[in-house]
Amino acid sequence: MAPTRRKRQSGPSPRWRRPGAEGPAGERLPQSFLRDGLGYVLGALGTRAGLSQLCESSDEEEQQEPGPRERPPGKEEVAEDEEDAEDEEDGEDEEDGEDEEAQEDASHPSEADDVEGHWDSESSSPEDDEVPEASEPSSEEEEEAESDNHDATKYVPPQIRKAQETLDDKKREELGRLKKMVNGLINRLSEPNLSSISGQMEELYMANSRKDMNDTLTDILMNACVTAVAMPARLMMEHVLLVSILHHNVGIEVGAHFLEAVVKKFDELCKSDAEGKECENLLALIAHLYNFHVVHCLLIFDILKKLVSTFTEKEIELILFLLKNVGFSLRKDDALALKELITEAQRKASTAEKKFQDQTRVRFMLETMLALRNNDMRKIPGYDPEPVERLRKLQRALVHSSGSGKDTQLRVSLESLLSADQVGRWWIVGSSWSGAPMISDTKSQAQQKLHVGKVSSKIMELARKMRMNTDIRRSIFCVLMTSEDFMDAFEKLLKLGLKDQQEREIVHVILYCCLQEKTFNPFYAFLANKFCGYERRFQVTFQFSIWDKIKGLENLSAAAIFNLVSLLAHLIRTKSLPLSVLKVIEFSELDKPKVRFLRQVLSTLLTKADEEEITDIFMRISDNPKLGVLREGLKLFLTHFLLKHAQAQKSAEEASLLKERVELATKALESKEPKLKL
Repeated sequence: MAPTRRKRQSGPSPRWRRPGAEGPAGERLPQSFLRDGLGYVLGALGTRAGLSQLCESSDEEEQQEPGPRERPPGKEEVAEDEEDAEDEEDGEDEEDGEDEEAQEDASHPSEADDVEGHWDSESSSPEDDEVPEASEPSSEEEEEAESDNHDATKYVPPQIRKAQETLDDKKREELGRLKKMVNGLINRLSEPNLSSISGQMEELYMANSRKDMNDTLTDILMNACVTAVAMPARLMMEHVLLVSILHHNVGIEVGAHFLEAVVKKFDELCKSDAEGKECENLLALIAHLYNFHVVHCLLIFDILKKLVSTFTEKEIELILFLLKNVGFSLRKDDALALKELITEAQRKASTAEKKFQDQTRVRFMLETMLALRNNDMRKIPGYDPEPVERLRKLQRALVHSSGSGKDTQLRVSLESLLSADQVGRWWIVGSSWSGAPMISDTKSQAQQKLHVGKVSSKIMELARKMRMNTDIRRSIFCVLMTSEDFMDAFEKLLKLGLKDQQEREIVHVILYCCLQEKTFNPFYAFLANKFCGYERRFQVTFQFSIWDKIKGLENLSAAAIFNLVSLLAHLIRTKSLPLSVLKVIEFSELDKPKVRFLRQVLSTLLTKADEEEITDIFMRISDNPKLGVLREGLKLFLTHFLLKHAQAQKSAEEASLLKERVELATKALESKEPKLKL
């Protein structure tokens, strides 16, 4: 308890004394007296009975006082009661009061030492008879102090703290040394020593963390190539060629990390309206990443569409710069997309004639696009494909694996790269991501549930019986069963938003449902024809799926074989699949199911197609030297198996018609065959 100031009594004002100070008569109090008093107080406080006695005695003394001063109730009532009791005792016996003061001082020596100088320095005045309030910490402050102590950071021993600091310093030192090594290699980079430098970079990738190497290499290349002035084209190509070689030899995450950093920086600078040449340098990096087969043309078309949609003077310069570097490669990869882009640019130019004061750049851009569409390189000033072709030859020599072409290209869109932190980097195999999974996206869930939620329970039960054991297959099956026609089914299947291997399930489900029908349903044939004409990857998937069915003909029922024959004949007639799809059949090892299947397919083609279609179908495989075995097998099968069976089983009119068509098909097969001249 903090010391309190008492009322002034008659005589000299009492002062606080240290233990062993002079008593009221000028004599020193013995230390034994103070020690005994202190022991009495501590003993009383140490027992429950003694504590209650002290409280009762203080209450009696408070009642005996004639006029108790009213104070607001609070935590200081106990302190005031003790003060009143001490004042009354001082009035009765001053010596006893001084003894109690000495005992209090002895029980709280530190508090007496702290406040002695304060009380001695103040002059006692008769008017000052108020009792100062004792400053005790409240319970709320104590709770806050305890919570602060609990919330404080955990104590780390000095040994562990020193070990952590040592590890951080060691890691920082390793990264600094790695940066110096990579920077030295990049500074010496040139076309003659590209082989040795790429080999040393691969060794660094093997010896260090790939994350550290990717971050270090990307930072150094960005600092070297992205400047406020235009960089030389040869220097940019050599730096990007190094990234391409590492992309093919080390892993696709090298090129993916660099590409993502470049695209994000380019998008940031386009939004900030930078006046330097940073945008051109970043666009040159992206263009050469496409030239050296790191990224697919999909990203280039996305960037061009974005620039055409804005269509300001700055965007026109960037469009010209990009088309000059990769225009003819884009025409080779996707001529239809380039044609659509040129049409959109012409429409924008016609609507923005009044927007630009100088129309020469717009006119020059349109002339460049027309030259690309017409494949006229002479009308593009300064176009020289020789440096890129020379470095591509060097790339093929330095890439270890045979995958220097299309299989390692990153088929990623501009939107996916810009939102990689939110949706993950799906284009990198095995990449870790701590965000919410992509399949939990509310839009995609709502889109998938939209198609499945409208079907009845009978359709779902039928899907279960048809062994549609995944959500994707059930969704495709429900779309097929609930569509109005093949166009409605085609549009709904595309809206499912399936990717890569998921798209193959569309072909598998269509073929499976077609073979399960009791009679042939042309709905599946027209739908398959639509998908084959939409993308070539569907055509390849149909071809492989039909090959699997042909190899397992003995496991199919008669109705399934008839449906497969009708489907294959329709796809060959409509040129969705070539006749070379039959090359999977070994004519030297024909069994009865395959003979029956091949006879039905060829007879259906020859009887239901007209003469022009037959000539076109069989002529498509006549000029390919790799299909010589197939041509000879077909000619032998047509004359010995098909005609003999038709003469024995069919009418004379049908046999004569089939004989004419067989002769027409044979002539078409022999029309472009190389003939040996003696």
